[in-house]
Amino acid sequence: MGQQTGHSDRRIVIAGGGIAGLSLALALKRALGEAYAIVLADPALAAPPRQDNRAYAVAAAARNMLEVLGVWEAVAGSSAAMTEMVVTDSRNPDVVRPVFLTFDGEVEPGQSFAHMVENMALLTALLTACREANVEMRPEGVRGFDAQGETVEITYAGGERIAALLLVAADGARSRLRERAGIGWVGWSYHQSGLVATLSHERPHGGRAVEHFLPSGPFAILPLSDGGKLGHRSSIVWTEREENVAALLSLDEADMLEEIERRFGLELGELALESKVAAMPLGFGVARRFVGDRLALLGDAAHLIHPIAGQGLNLGLKDVAALAEAIVDAARLGLDPGSADVLEAYESARRFDTVAMGAVTDGLNRLFSNDVTPFRLARDFGLGLVDRMPGLKRFFIREAAGLAGEPPRLLRGEAL
Repeated sequence: MGQQTGHSDRRIVIAGGGIAGLSLALALKRALGEAYAIVLADPALAAPPRQDNRAYAVAAAARNMLEVLGVWEAVAGSSAAMTEMVVTDSRNPDVVRPVFLTFDGEVEPGQSFAHMVENMALLTALLTACREANVEMRPEGVRGFDAQGETVEITYAGGERIAALLLVAADGARSRLRERAGIGWVGWSYHQSGLVATLSHERPHGGRAVEHFLPSGPFAILPLSDGGKLGHRSSIVWTEREENVAALLSLDEADMLEEIERRFGLELGELALESKVAAMPLGFGVARRFVGDRLALLGDAAHLIHPIAGQGLNLGLKDVAALAEAIVDAARLGLDPGSADVLEAYESARRFDTVAMGAVTDGLNRLFSNDVTPFRLARDFGLGLVDRMPGLKRFFIREAAGLAGEPPRLLRGEAL
């Protein structure tokens, strides 16, 4: 590892103000204080966050990190703990949907394996914390960069050039910075879209999350905090074949609700839409490398997976924890946090886990998004087998919670 350069170049620039970019900026600023300038660059910072209806299953390990960063307290009151996870496999017309697999919601006694948190609440809390921590918030994008030995010269959209030790590309799955670095991308479309909406319902969900595997793809019902027109709320993530999406989105509210009710079921009573249904194309992708010369890819810029297991956000927050730990450990030893050794340590910490999770979600989607009888029989037998093996279920819960193996310190709830 190289020695640090002069104080004027002790700057780390993060391009992209989503949840992963904000979390990294906050983690670095909390650990390094004023010794380093942490810059967050994104044109979206010029305006308040736009309201949307996305919600995330924040795993126990990610919640540990948010607690250490002082953010969890701001969202805990509006979050909903998952107390149970239920998996069914059926067809739309089926009146009875047999439960093949159930998971208890606790990874440890009194500790839920995940909480549902709405995007706006988490984004707002992270923005507030970054401003209070004196992260430099720059409301413009990064247009280009050029690694020059011990620094990287960064060009902002407005033309200004500055030197930094490291550039982090957190600019999404279509990352322009990844392309500019010449880092390849292996991926494909699932020819499916994820339809997302918030529903209110008559009866309480009790913290229960449900994954209905239907022929066109999984239909997930995820518990949100109480409220809404009917007193209780859930988020749905509805996977649908690409060719059906335009017709579904053109439905009026009554017809859309009828389509949702066919998939949602009747257990929670009357339903009402709390938001418009939004659609996002689904695909898989992974960068051929997670790092370049004084460049690190973070979150969706490094990988994109199917939402079938609700792990997309958690995968990005694992990147944050690993990269923050590598940077902070190097900086405290007086070493160059943008050096090749530091970046290689980050890539080796994240690549296998990322590819493994991508393979799992890809395989699950292909196995369950069909109505072929032999596949149905095989997968239902497998689900039933897992349901009768408590040890295996505990293993899956710890994996889903992000606590398996030896996670980075932030994910264990330890400050850097």
